[in-house]
Amino acid sequence: MFKVFVDGEAGTTGLQIYERLAKRNDIEVLRISQELRKDLNERKRLINESDVTFLCLPDAAAIESAALCENPNTCVIDASTAHRVNPDWTYGMPELSTAQREAIAKSKRIANPGCHASGFILGVYPLIASGILPKNANLAAYSITGYSGGGKKLIAEYEEAAALSHAAGESKAIMAPAPYALALAHKHLPEMKKYCELENVPFFNPVLGPYYKGMAVTVAIFPNMLTKKVGPEALTEILAKHYDGSRFVKVMPYEAAPVLFNGRLDATVCNDTNNARIQVFGNENMMQVTTIIDNLGKGASGAAIQNMNIALGLDESIGLA
Repeated sequence: MFKVFVDGEAGTTGLQIYERLAKRNDIEVLRISQELRKDLNERKRLINESDVTFLCLPDAAAIESAALCENPNTCVIDASTAHRVNPDWTYGMPELSTAQREAIAKSKRIANPGCHASGFILGVYPLIASGILPKNANLAAYSITGYSGGGKKLIAEYEEAAALSHAAGESKAIMAPAPYALALAHKHLPEMKKYCELENVPFFNPVLGPYYKGMAVTVAIFPNMLTKKVGPEALTEILAKHYDGSRFVKVMPYEAAPVLFNGRLDATVCNDTNNARIQVFGNENMMQVTTIIDNLGKGASGAAIQNMNIALGLDESIGLA
């Protein structure tokens, strides 16, 4: 039986990881008492006693906790932003390539991807890797996401009594989608640039939606960006080939006139799973690649469990829908 410690289990991601682990009979979860959860010595003891420790902490605290690990056999999986572009840590996205999956399997320091970054990279990286999209492309993307990704404070803001209730015809501000990170320096941009091997930082506009979870990340693709003239069917084929055999990533067939949900995209279709659904829309003049994930699933706790499974030599899908 593997011993696992969640450092920061009271946070949104930590709670999700703990709930998933608690259902498994091959995992012993090491618990820290409430009064000692900020005690460095107790945290250090549990980290070094574990086979796997998840860091579900703010960046500074995650760096502090990582430094407490002295056991060479303990695998640390960091869900914060702190180590995602650190060359000493392995980026936890096994779908990038066979080599990336093998690196995760051998690593003792794994940086879990960010939610927006996961959707962006899953949709863009295969196009870069295939050579159809050049590394010097200037990309623009937006991402609509549920409010749970903002953590406890934002969740409380949206879920206070009557916050999201309204009468027909009313337009409460909290009900409107809200673009944010308007300084255009979102914390996921460094990993988006690095792991797509882009030369330029993409323009990225995240948008907060008035619903709990679910995310749709969309990247605009114009023909003059590409190394040769192709349409949306060809982009779909490139993506499908890259993810052929993937357990969690599904590329949807191209539809010239998408039916979807009455012609609308549902950002929640992957909720409560570790799945990602990618679809190309548009025509030969303009296209978009959209990736849908659960921001708390493939965008956070689900990916963390997947990485743990790979690092422990287990079937990657154990404990994941």
